[in-house]
Amino acid sequence: MQTRLLRSRWTMPLVSLFLGGCLLLSAWLGGNPRDGVWMLAIMAALALLLLAGGHNETVRLVRGDQRDERWTLLDMRATAIAGNVIIAFAVGGFMYELAHGRDGSPYGLMGAVAGVTYLVALLVLRRRS
Repeated sequence: MQTRLLRSRWTMPLVSLFLGGCLLLSAWLGGNPRDGVWMLAIMAALALLLLAGGHNETVRLVRGDQRDERWTLLDMRATAIAGNVIIAFAVGGFMYELAHGRDGSPYGLMGAVAGVTYLVALLVLRRRS
């Protein structure tokens, strides 16, 4: 039941709408309701794209309702690439902030979280294999 729910074609569109609602609330609380409405609209458009693109393999992969070994490998590779880009961005942002006389926040924290997460994951995965 749980696996079927997680792989439902409705899961990612609903998560997108939920996150859009969270973005709207956050922006509203921060005094920027107009920005929040735009963020919700973008997330709603993503939800519609995920629902309407049922015949597209990539959309089905993002939605999570088509899984096999090939798609799992593609997903892992894409996640690794995205992680590497975010880590490079965090390190670059940290160095930029330091070069301009600031403390490097929040980039230093992002880089530290990424580094610690990588090491912990490596240790856990090594013990499991």
